[in-house]
Amino acid sequence: MPILVAENVRKTYLGGEAPVEAVRGISLSLEAGAFVAIMGPSGGGKSTLLHLCGAMDRPTSGQLLIEDVSLSTLSDDELTKLRRERIGFVFQFFNLLPTLTVTENIALPLQLAGKTAAVAERRAQEFAARVGLSHRLTHYPQQLSGGEMQRAAIARAIIHEPALLIADEPTGNLDSENGARVLELLCELNREMKLTILLATHAAETAAAAQKMIYLRDGLIEREEALNAPSSQLIARS
Repeated sequence: MPILVAENVRKTYLGGEAPVEAVRGISLSLEAGAFVAIMGPSGGGKSTLLHLCGAMDRPTSGQLLIEDVSLSTLSDDELTKLRRERIGFVFQFFNLLPTLTVTENIALPLQLAGKTAAVAERRAQEFAARVGLSHRLTHYPQQLSGGEMQRAAIARAIIHEPALLIADEPTGNLDSENGARVLELLCELNREMKLTILLATHAAETAAAAQKMIYLRDGLIEREEALNAPSSQLIARS
């Protein structure tokens, strides 16, 4: 069963002088364990498509399914629950809470899900170790490097063991060395935890870490390219 299926998905923004068609009829199927990069120029629809696939926004038309559940059948509260339990998110600007320590930031999704403080803290320490931050547990975000903040954000995004990780320009705010380390970590998580990753980037060197690349332009899939993956992991078409 695919983790994610998009069928002729469109997103049109109204307002202004004319409607803006950000995504113009995209279909794809993402299998469990795939690592796929969406690449293309700014304004091409990458972030919009990721927001739709991550259930952060609803399409204007078309259908999205996550683990065979149609998102169109879910209420806003049910979408929130789906995001909290089955999807992880990593963004360019980390989004760590400045008043919380590394442990507390990583533990936050479990606390929101109703886990006890003790369970959440123990799991946070485990995942901090997984991303190489055991020596930073009591530090605050402002005491970390950019690479460390992104690794903490990744640990927070996967602590609940989601079916899908959405990564929007995860190296865009990092220097080349820290960006490479974050990409290496994502590859390790994909390989060792079988974590399914959908990543957006404008950089070819970032996309090269994925198993497959979809090139998006003007809201349409222009081409796709197998990189390091079995060819059966993704089917995409415009």
